[in-house]
Amino acid sequence: MKYIQSHELRQLFLDFFSEKGHKVEPSASLVPVDDPTLLWINSGVATLKKYFDGRVVPDNPRIVNSQKSIRTNDIDNVGKTARHHTLFEMLGNFSIGDYFKEEAIIWAWEFLTDEKWLAIDPALLYVTVYPEDKRAKEIWSDVVGLPDDHIIEEAGNFWDIGEGPSGPNTEIFFDRGPGYMAPDTPEAERYPGGENEQWLEIWNLVFSQFNHKADGTYEPLPNKNIDTGMGLERMLSVIQDAPTNYETDLFLPIIEQTAKLSGQSYDEPTNKMSFRVIADHIRAVSFAIGDGALPSNEGRGYVLRRLIRRAVMHGRKLGLEKPFLWQLVDVVGQITVDYYPEVVDKKDLIERVIKNEEERFLTTLAEGTEQLTALVEQLKAAGKDQIDGESAFQLYDTFGFPVELTEEIAAEDELSVDLEGFSQEMAKQKERARQARSSEQSMGIQSDLLTNLHKDTRFVGYEALASQATLLDIVAGNELATTLIPEELDAEATVQLVFDQTPFYSEKGGQVGDNGTIKTIDGHVVARVYDVKPAPAGQALHHIELVAPIETGTVYELAVDTTKRQLTEKNHTATHLMHQALKEVLGDHANQAGSLVNEDLLRFDFTHFSAVTSEELERIEAIVNDYIWQNIAVETVETTIDKAKEMGAMALFGEKYGQDVRVVKVSDYSLELCGGTHVNRTGEIGLFKIVSESGIGAGTRRIIAKTSKGAYAFLNDQLATLRQAADISGAQTLHDVPERIQGLQGKITELERENDSLSQKLANNEADELFTETISIADVTLIAQEADVKDMDALRQLADKWKQENPSDILVLGLRGEDKVNLIVAMNDNVIGKGLKAGDLIKHIVSFVGGGGGGRPDLAQAGGKNPAGLLKALDEAEKWLAERL
Repeated sequence: MKYIQSHELRQLFLDFFSEKGHKVEPSASLVPVDDPTLLWINSGVATLKKYFDGRVVPDNPRIVNSQKSIRTNDIDNVGKTARHHTLFEMLGNFSIGDYFKEEAIIWAWEFLTDEKWLAIDPALLYVTVYPEDKRAKEIWSDVVGLPDDHIIEEAGNFWDIGEGPSGPNTEIFFDRGPGYMAPDTPEAERYPGGENEQWLEIWNLVFSQFNHKADGTYEPLPNKNIDTGMGLERMLSVIQDAPTNYETDLFLPIIEQTAKLSGQSYDEPTNKMSFRVIADHIRAVSFAIGDGALPSNEGRGYVLRRLIRRAVMHGRKLGLEKPFLWQLVDVVGQITVDYYPEVVDKKDLIERVIKNEEERFLTTLAEGTEQLTALVEQLKAAGKDQIDGESAFQLYDTFGFPVELTEEIAAEDELSVDLEGFSQEMAKQKERARQARSSEQSMGIQSDLLTNLHKDTRFVGYEALASQATLLDIVAGNELATTLIPEELDAEATVQLVFDQTPFYSEKGGQVGDNGTIKTIDGHVVARVYDVKPAPAGQALHHIELVAPIETGTVYELAVDTTKRQLTEKNHTATHLMHQALKEVLGDHANQAGSLVNEDLLRFDFTHFSAVTSEELERIEAIVNDYIWQNIAVETVETTIDKAKEMGAMALFGEKYGQDVRVVKVSDYSLELCGGTHVNRTGEIGLFKIVSESGIGAGTRRIIAKTSKGAYAFLNDQLATLRQAADISGAQTLHDVPERIQGLQGKITELERENDSLSQKLANNEADELFTETISIADVTLIAQEADVKDMDALRQLADKWKQENPSDILVLGLRGEDKVNLIVAMNDNVIGKGLKAGDLIKHIVSFVGGGGGGRPDLAQAGGKNPAGLLKALDEAEKWLAERL
């Protein structure tokens, strides 16, 4: 077996399958694009699902990739075990309806055992197969020549995620030797495929050969697929003879740098978990931020925040009290720069984000410590000896306190923690997170209807908005047709057409599909096109409303709605200008995270830490309009992807590009890869106006803007609103409106002061009357009255005056409205010393007005919805007090 480095193993795998005719697919971003079913890209096949279920036909049915992935369902096990990771790299080879079991098995064996590749001793390899998959077992036995005692039937070897492609799988295991078998391993698990450390799974070959249908049955796939994967970290531990994944060259440099920063040794058994957690988490966080994710309180941003905080807590165990994680980013980048240059390219941004998050957490940690200390004091005062699970979870969720830290601090005061209750709260959170994800299925059911359409079609819409074209395919509902008559068409059936060429743009890259008409050569309308979307092989599928009979093989006149196309193009070109302006004003981290371009507006999502200020928005607008008014030529260049990159063209977030691409260029300012349609000169855009800017998720902002006709209409609406404000405020001209509003605001402020002064006088008068009527119970005095004041603020003012004058030991006041009641209870130190609390009293009496509330021992507030119960509530205050004295 060869000893090689991580970058060599990755390259060997890609080279091997390239020699077998596979196209190398670059690793996609960790942030999923157009896939609401995933929080992160979590496997090598995750970005290829569109090929597996037939939605898209790849240029080459043989694909190989090395895909960075994140899985976060088991974060708490990272560091505890030898192979749990949040970020990992999956090496995979895939066949989309091409080769199948025999080639997949033979090639996996060749890569692992051949002297040219990994040269692993065949005697150390074992495989598992699905019991009913006789063909796989036959290949391993008769073709590969594996002994029978190295082939194990395993009932769990069937890959199935619900509806969609599924099938049996076969796994390859490496025998690390009996020394890795833990003495306490159950006998039933002591075999390849069992839960043990001796036989390590290094490769999984999935044979997608069935459609799992909605009714639970299975049918053969029209196109069988291969999905095989080998974990880089795990395979590397075998090749480098490392006890765990953490002792390989992917992790050791990070561990060594952490040791330098902390002065601690990785060899110390009590330190190992902390070193491993830090090494794992900084890899995941660095790559995720490099791909556009940012820490936040929701979604993937919450995952990043949790990873950073968990790493920081383990750093504290190593004595690292100040921000340190950010200092490890450079090491992560250097380890992977050969294949993943993005961490090095965005090092400054990644370091800044992590350092800011560390500093923020250290502040939060101090706040959490104060919260926990206060909680402990309250529990001790109440004679309790346990922190409930909900409070422990709140400390964990809000302040990042690991429950172990809560236990440690609580133990100093002889308190325990309700761990079962904490686990229940954690389970609730996981369920909330699960439900928050999209319910859309991960992979669709494969159909060959659209994959069998004519593929030799051409888009001529860059040069023309009308053309003659021959109708090649008619899709009516779920069937292909050669003729179609409106009267015979099912009212619910969708109709889609494919022509040999078309001027209609098919929706992609954020630009919507064209509308228009289809006519006979002599000018009779046969269909109205209301949308155009790409078919699996990229052909334009014209979604139509049928008006007259149509037939394949017939030539028709296709005409695009020119008004919609031109307005859409203005918005699209403005999007390019705005994208570059965002980078210029906000920084290079402002990358596209989604877009929509239609005839009405442009919507642009981008990564950014905070709201864009009004001053920044004005600068962005000014830059875009300046380039519009310069009336610069918009150039499009058709070239190769490599030459486009040499030109410095910007590739959009998450987009996959073929070998031949179009580059859209506006002077030397904007240079982007784009297949959309654009204006000829920027002056055609006319005017650019930002309508709104908002946050839509973790570290993602959205700008909506309008151009041309839309911008003119928007500004007219704004002007109409300003005129209305002038009329209402009495301003002589539009320019006088701000001054007039300021004057009115000043008058309102003055009137409010006068009103507050009168309210205070009325409250004082009310207090003089209320505070004279006291009730004595034992040695305690009580005032329980309905107050005649305007609102809850006035009620609080009465409580403040009571506190100053101290006319009784206890105050209970109620305020009655039409459909609600407000209550306030106050107690002085005299009765609090007797064990009475305002919060306890108000919780009792508020039940009589149908509400709830609470507060401190000295002051509590509540509200209810039953005004009729107020007098009963006031009477109950006296009874409650009498029972306790």
